[in-house]
Amino acid sequence: MEALQAKTRETAASRVLATRDAATKAAEAKDKAEVEAREAAAAALRLYDNDAELLAGLLDVPAEELEREAKPVTAARAKEVIEDLRRHAARPRIRRSPASRMNPSPSSTGAPPTDSTPPTRPAPDGSRANAV
Repeated sequence: MEALQAKTRETAASRVLATRDAATKAAEAKDKAEVEAREAAAAALRLYDNDAELLAGLLDVPAEELEREAKPVTAARAKEVIEDLRRHAARPRIRRSPASRMNPSPSSTGAPPTDSTPPTRPAPDGSRANAV
């Protein structure tokens, strides 16, 4: 009976530690998300020439809330966020068809060909355009 009680206590203490750790991580993630939301609001307002009414209409968020969120963000930080957005927008995108995302071919996954998928051979010019 004492062994069961000791195990129960050990499990309870372990659960306390685990849940406290999870709560700490969740609080940190919440804080980070709130900062990012404020920075995004500040950057968006700058990109829309501080037209809070227009942005509020586009986002379906009260203009006062946008302004309140953006207020603690410095102009320099808002500019940094805008530069990050511009870099992200300038990156080339690789487009894949929806079918290739759902059913990748064995050659694109690195898997060896199976009986149902014939092996591919490069074309004489080195391209895979005419692979068989």
